[in-house]
Amino acid sequence: MSTTPPPTATAGARETTEGTVYTVSGGDWDELARAATEADDEKIIVNMGPQHPSTHGVLRLILEIDGETVTEARCGIGYLHTGIEKNLEFRNWTQGTTFVTRMDYLTPFFNEAAYCLGVERLLGITDDIPDRASILRVLLMELNRLSSHFVAIATGGMELGATTVMIYGFRDREHCLDLFEVITGLRMNHAFIRPGGLAQDLPPGAVDQVRDFVKLMRKNLVEYDKLCSGNPVFKARLQDIGYLDLAGCLALGATGPILRSAGLPHDLRKSDPYCGYETYDFEVPTTDTCDSYGRFLLRLEEMRQSLDLVEQCLDRLEPGPVMVGDKKIAWPAQLALGPDGLGNSLDHIKKIMGTSMEALIHHFKLVTEGFRVPAGQVYAAVESPKGELGVHMVSDGGTRPYRVHFRDPSFTNLQAMAAMCEGGQVADVIVAVASIDPVMGGVDR
Repeated sequence: MSTTPPPTATAGARETTEGTVYTVSGGDWDELARAATEADDEKIIVNMGPQHPSTHGVLRLILEIDGETVTEARCGIGYLHTGIEKNLEFRNWTQGTTFVTRMDYLTPFFNEAAYCLGVERLLGITDDIPDRASILRVLLMELNRLSSHFVAIATGGMELGATTVMIYGFRDREHCLDLFEVITGLRMNHAFIRPGGLAQDLPPGAVDQVRDFVKLMRKNLVEYDKLCSGNPVFKARLQDIGYLDLAGCLALGATGPILRSAGLPHDLRKSDPYCGYETYDFEVPTTDTCDSYGRFLLRLEEMRQSLDLVEQCLDRLEPGPVMVGDKKIAWPAQLALGPDGLGNSLDHIKKIMGTSMEALIHHFKLVTEGFRVPAGQVYAAVESPKGELGVHMVSDGGTRPYRVHFRDPSFTNLQAMAAMCEGGQVADVIVAVASIDPVMGGVDR
């Protein structure tokens, strides 16, 4: 036991049967680094990131290493801070979707869905959402789960030096983004899921394109198994790396593939269903490996389940509205591309301008001021590709949120980084972080 207190802002000592124990608070990494350099041992402190190509974005990892062994690991975040939660307080409830879609930019539809489910619960219109809108929300989220997992596998492969895996992953993600562009007009940052339903319906031919996509992905997913699952080099690099058992997951609040790799089949689509997920037939895959290899296998199986869900959505689609019927809430949901290149609901505008002055005034107030949401607070959550994505929102009865706070799974799961990495090798830190799959836009929102 050391007899010299660490360099911190405050430190108090007490004697125990095992030696002197120090209770510390505050402190600074600069002081810790200075103390480490002055100490008579082999330990050094290194920064991995935030520009390091193997930190999954602008994540800073502060590692204390003894030779090649990591003795202490910490995360430094905040390099991608956007102030999205604060900005939501200065926009109306519908405009909020244009902000939240940019948080975890790899899972935009999940951000939008969680936000809109919360708004709809405050409004008391959850049961009024049209069936077609709920089915299309599930369709978009499952396609988004595929695109997110493809990026997780691709970037993980890149960080390990498996460039073929990277090429395959980004190739298949492009197919997902092509579908998003067909359906929403954008490849990212869609703001397509709105309070009350969707911005618009599927365009002509979209259903056939989605079916063709499912067929292609069923063929392409086999390639990942051939390339990685049974590859002895790939397995040796991932097995028993980033280990975190069930007790550790529960203590740290880890969810998603990290939790399911420890054997617990927890999935909000089953345990707390939303958007009608309880009516779909799918499985929640698990493994008992508690390591990075198990998380890779899980993501592959989850993609297969998502393809099944996408096909079920397509089979259920029936003609109908995609926006709630209450005109005091519903924005025009049938947009068309105007000659000025902007999206307009031309028929709706023609009708309200030519038939009813009251309707025109109401439309103007709805778009510029927004609708009022009854005072209250609510927590809504969805199962994103990375785990539980929850939103706690508070309304003071106005046209803008009083407070919106997101429980982003990347932020919570990053807590597990130290437990996964300490005691392992420096090279294994990269594998562990890749298996967590954090997206810093969600962490630093």
